[in-house]
Amino acid sequence: MPTPTRPYRGVSASDRKAQRREQLLDAGLELLGTQGCARTTMTAVCATAKLTERYFYESFRNRDELLVAVMDRIADQLSDIVLDALGRATGDPAERGRAAIAAFMEVIEGDPRIGRAVLIESASTEVLRQRRHQLLRTFARLVVTQASELYGEDALPSPRDEINALLFIGGLAELMVAWLNGEIDATGEDIVDAAAHQFATSMHQ
Repeated sequence: MPTPTRPYRGVSASDRKAQRREQLLDAGLELLGTQGCARTTMTAVCATAKLTERYFYESFRNRDELLVAVMDRIADQLSDIVLDALGRATGDPAERGRAAIAAFMEVIEGDPRIGRAVLIESASTEVLRQRRHQLLRTFARLVVTQASELYGEDALPSPRDEINALLFIGGLAELMVAWLNGEIDATGEDIVDAAAHQFATSMHQ
């Protein structure tokens, strides 16, 4: 059955489609972040979103495509929040770097589903593991770019900047996994302090 294209109650067909896609992504995050990947089935997503399978296939070809889209949306949100915090922060580069890391941690503490989805459940399937790897590389490049802006001529030259950025992002990701799993006894502030120190001491000469 074709999807209606005419406006309904003043809302265009494209806007309704976008809204349904967001409902599915919200449902995917809810299930992935609380029930885990195995229980985030297409049927469960549709039931949580209160949409039929017809509307699922309107936006996604399969479950993997939805799950990758959930991860991508989280990554975009985190990137925007970190860059906004960095732009608003004052002080020396170390202080500004800490503000960005603190903003990231605030999101994770405020919504535990996000951390579980993008850091823990992302290791559940080959498709998600590949996307996790790509996103870690993306965030490492972001660290390189921002460190260059913060430290100017004192920023690390290539390839040391990328090497240290990958060490920083990879180490932070594993630290967050251990913290989210309750494997280490630490507060969010402890993690922010450690990560801020690592950034401030490893991304400039």
